[in-house]
Amino acid sequence: MSEKVTMRIKENGSIRITGTVDIVDADGNVIESKTDFSLCRCGNSNNKPWCDGAHKATGFEAPAL
Repeated sequence: MSEKVTMRIKENGSIRITGTVDIVDADGNVIESKTDFSLCRCGNSNNKPWCDGAHKATGFEAPAL
């Protein structure tokens, strides 16, 4: 049985993923498995789609959910 994966949308920040996730390409091939990471929401990361903390320097403010 696989572990439960959670996604937490951080206020004015990234989307935090906890648990192990397979990153799959357009053809369905697993290209990487990642555990406990953050996805960029602000669009300013130099390492998209992964968060590098750029939202802090740019003053990113997310719309209300």
